[in-house]
Amino acid sequence: MSAERRKLLAAGAALGGLSALPGGAYAAGSDKPEKEEVRIGFIPLTDCASVVMAAALGFDKKYGIRIVPTKEASWAGVRDKLVNGELDMAHVLYGLIYGVHLGVAGPKKDMAVLMTLNNNGQAITLSKKLAEAGAVDAASLAKVMQKDKRDYTFAQTFPTGTHAMWIYYWLAAAGVNPMKDAKVITVPPPQMVANMRVGNMDGFCVGEPWNHRAIIDGIGITAATTQDIWQDHPEKVLGTTGDFVKKYPNTARAVIMAVLEAGRWIDASLSNKQKMAETIADKAYVNTSVDAINQRILGRYQNGLGKTWDDPHHMKFFNDGQVNFPWLSDGMWFLTQHKRWGLIKEHPDYLGVARQINQVALYKTAASALGVPVPKDSMRSTRLFDGVVWDGKDPAKYADSFKVRA
Repeated sequence: MSAERRKLLAAGAALGGLSALPGGAYAAGSDKPEKEEVRIGFIPLTDCASVVMAAALGFDKKYGIRIVPTKEASWAGVRDKLVNGELDMAHVLYGLIYGVHLGVAGPKKDMAVLMTLNNNGQAITLSKKLAEAGAVDAASLAKVMQKDKRDYTFAQTFPTGTHAMWIYYWLAAAGVNPMKDAKVITVPPPQMVANMRVGNMDGFCVGEPWNHRAIIDGIGITAATTQDIWQDHPEKVLGTTGDFVKKYPNTARAVIMAVLEAGRWIDASLSNKQKMAETIADKAYVNTSVDAINQRILGRYQNGLGKTWDDPHHMKFFNDGQVNFPWLSDGMWFLTQHKRWGLIKEHPDYLGVARQINQVALYKTAASALGVPVPKDSMRSTRLFDGVVWDGKDPAKYADSFKVRA
């Protein structure tokens, strides 16, 4: 065992207050995990951290499972391997799971969201060239696009994914229709910076550390963070198929518990965040420099134009359990945006679909066993940056209410 891994395991053991039930929770009897080795796919992004740390710190062993983090090249690859069973679960885009469930993001298959992995921590990057022309936020970008008529290209990471919805929402709020006024392309997260460097796109939306990497490399600026768009928004989830949850409910619960503990560990201290950054920067995981990761997870932001700020709404993995609850209204919001942008043609049964996908009861069992608070209601209300409130009460009306749409 490497010295680094020994240090990490010792750090996990020293946590206190997180001890499993005697002999390891759910390790024996009828609660024993049905499948002990769980292959969890991830994309090289900062927000894969709780899955990676659950394995690196040995939280998985407490619950009678072994998490095998599996590095994947693209979200389409993650989708295919989830659907065909090569992966048991994945660190995955919220909207990807919903898209697959409805058959609009590839093959149709019943899917499940076990928990939310993180809030916040994505951003919209514009090229240095655009910034020099005066485009530094949504309003100034819209002006530049009006004045200098040409083809503008923006990249997201998956057609029904979170990054597509964040950049579309942001552009549309400034009067730019992403479906008519620009070209939108799909690029895997780790390839964003290289593609911007060679001039393939004017802007992109992606998770960290790739926005900060664009600043370090001098090729892009941060025009907006996603927490500017929706404070404490849902982002990646722990996703699997509906079949997996039916067949291996104890395994699914054990993984939720291990990943919850890892998220709690990350958020517990600055030194834990630093250790996490050092672990996931490794080439086996995100494959970048520690400084590309550690600044923004501590809330230390710069925009690449000389502005710096401390953001209290940086990427969070636990936040007293508020991050992890699989709110039905969160899943429904992505469906409203899929309808808005013509990815789905008819209004679905928004609440019915969310109830099928989001495993609220299973999550509550896992969270309660760890003493993690769970909300009474599975809907929540939030005001996005354009002043529009989303509460899940009338999703069809909400989806149809936007002036700028497909």
